[in-house]
Amino acid sequence: MPGEAVGPLERGLAVLRAMAVNPSPRMRRSDLTAATGLLRSPVDRIIATLLRLGHVREDGRDVLLAPRVMELGNAYLASCGLVEALKPYVVELADGLDESVSLAVPDRDGARLITQAVRRRAMYLAFHIGDLLPAERSAAGVVLAGTWDEAQYGTWRARRRADPLDAGFRAVPARDEAPAEDELERELRSRAAAARRDGWALDDEWVGPGLLAVAAPVRDPAGRPVAAVSVLTHTSRHSAADFPGHVMPRLRAAVDRMETAVHHAPRPTGRPTPTAGDLSRSKDELGMEFLESLARGLAVLSAFRSARGGLTIAAAAAATGLSRATARRALLTLHHLGYAESRGPTYHLLPRVLDLGFARLSSLTLTDVVRPHLTELAALLDESASVAVLDGDDIRYLARAATSRVLRIDIAPGTRLPAYPTSMGRVLLAALPPADLAARIARAERRPLTPRTLTSPRDLAVAVGAAARDGYALVDQELQEGLRSLAVPLRDGQGRVVAALNVAVHAGGSTPRQTVEKVLPALRDTAARVEAELATAFAYVPLTAG
Repeated sequence: MPGEAVGPLERGLAVLRAMAVNPSPRMRRSDLTAATGLLRSPVDRIIATLLRLGHVREDGRDVLLAPRVMELGNAYLASCGLVEALKPYVVELADGLDESVSLAVPDRDGARLITQAVRRRAMYLAFHIGDLLPAERSAAGVVLAGTWDEAQYGTWRARRRADPLDAGFRAVPARDEAPAEDELERELRSRAAAARRDGWALDDEWVGPGLLAVAAPVRDPAGRPVAAVSVLTHTSRHSAADFPGHVMPRLRAAVDRMETAVHHAPRPTGRPTPTAGDLSRSKDELGMEFLESLARGLAVLSAFRSARGGLTIAAAAAATGLSRATARRALLTLHHLGYAESRGPTYHLLPRVLDLGFARLSSLTLTDVVRPHLTELAALLDESASVAVLDGDDIRYLARAATSRVLRIDIAPGTRLPAYPTSMGRVLLAALPPADLAARIARAERRPLTPRTLTSPRDLAVAVGAAARDGYALVDQELQEGLRSLAVPLRDGQGRVVAALNVAVHAGGSTPRQTVEKVLPALRDTAARVEAELATAFAYVPLTAG
């Protein structure tokens, strides 16, 4: 098999994984050569290809993972079918118990988190989707270890010897000293046997001080555990003695519903997969710098997003427009590297795909996604650009990129302004149901901030209606004399307006019409790129403003 592996795909995945596990989110190309053992020339070509695909971005001499790389992890999460099938029950269980609940799947000798419903309190431990937990340090891992054979224990021992302090697990605190392997294995075997017998396991501060968790397996029709659902709490709320009794009745009922749902998991409806034609055009434009075989392999990986039940070679070729031989070599490479497995003629992605940047970026916020795009937009137009969300009757700024002009407006993130006299406020208000919009306008303290400020409910309703119809809002000197701003909405992957993007200009330099003609195309183009990243980054991760 190694002779048939696609070398550029293998090396490209090594670069992505090196970036994902690096302690700093920023790496230089020289750092990547050291981390992967590759020569500088192939690293440069890999980075050029990943830049073209949108999986990484550059900031000066630094290279960073970009939200679009999460498409690879999304492909696994969609193809396994478990998130769509079981997330509603995770949320229901969290609501019923008023505790955080997570769902993990077996991944080699650990448990990989694939979805969660978090209760944020003054003191809580939040894992991220994609995090990998060592089996011996989590209730979910112990439950899943209940079906291990000796080969899996051998894999566990090899990992323990290579990383005795658990430094390779970003989700758990590293150990101060390595426990004796024999003692740790006896303890794990005993806990796994008890979990197999009882149908649940208790994590009594195994991950860290103060954390308790109870986990139970979710089984497929053949009786094999395909996931483990965990309820997490803090010792300030429950003790290890009372927590299982408090949790188990609801947890057992939830597991019963989950196991029924696993049998009827919905088919994924993934985003379009890059095709051979798309990749050929990139090759034509970048020439030798574009590694088409790397791009083709990543396209095959992405194709799993619309393929619950796996992909055959023929299906992978059809989804991507590649030849069967090319698709076959890509699938064999993914299998060889441990990112896929084969069951007969069908290939299935494995949770390890989440290591290719997804776990690293799953804590992104909306602010994180928009910030580099704001910087580019402000530089392109030489005008200040901002993003804000609706917060009650106000807008709240999340991020801003200012210019170096003598005349400029400095507004820090977190600043609040009334929604009614601002362009971002009007596009955000335009997304509200009519009754909600009318109520907000009626209760707002509508003061004339300048002689141009619209204050009557009727005039504001007309202005907001125009923003809904036109897809943008222009506000000319209503918030402050001399200030004109233009805003467009930002939508998530479901088409919901979640924020607004604007550009502010000095009103004396042009007419309102000229401002629209100059600014609106760039504003819409930036919004489209942001929305594409929001759809990818928050397909399986809750969107938070930041």
